Amino acid sequence: MSLHFDLLARSYDRLIPPPAPERLANLLGLPTSGWLLDMGGGTGRVAATLRPMVGRLVISDLSVPMLTQAVAKGIACAVQAEAEGLPFPDGHFERILVVDALHHFADQRRAIGELLRVLHPGGRLVIEEPDIGQIPVKAMALAEKLALMGSRFYAPDQIAAMAARDGFTVAVEHDRRFSAWVIVDRRP
Repeated sequence: MSLHFDLLARSYDRLIPPPAPERLANLLGLPTSGWLLDMGGGTGRVAATLRPMVGRLVISDLSVPMLTQAVAKGIACAVQAEAEGLPFPDGHFERILVVDALHHFADQRRAIGELLRVLHPGGRLVIEEPDIGQIPVKAMALAEKLALMGSRFYAPDQIAAMAARDGFTVAVEHDRRFSAWVIVDRRP
């Protein structure tokens, strides 16, 4: 999986524009003086737009070439890690963001469990994913399958169900065109 992104690292920011930072900031409840983790954050294309609104920023990804691009921007600490085994202490991050990456994680259920583990009490996790119920996303999923990317797409309600557990509240928002957002709040 990482090989595809290793190859795309140098041109990724030109190929894939970041989502609207205002919407993400609103969904994340920014600004915050605390830590933000951008999991699967690659080149930092999304994190760069949010950097002025957080105290500290960590971008984590499997692809070293993608993280190299993020480091070159000088916006964050970069950590190579699998989402299914994060090297951070429990409750470390006030905000966690996963943009267009969950379907690339090897084990989404385990990854979400790890993200919730490192979420600070009173913190928020926002997962933005292509909505597999939409026709353009189905076409994209087929293209990723043909490219042997190993992607696995879940419907927003399925992702929400993976995050549902005691001490957390989960909500889903849709744009009814391409994306959906799963918002998870950890009770204080």
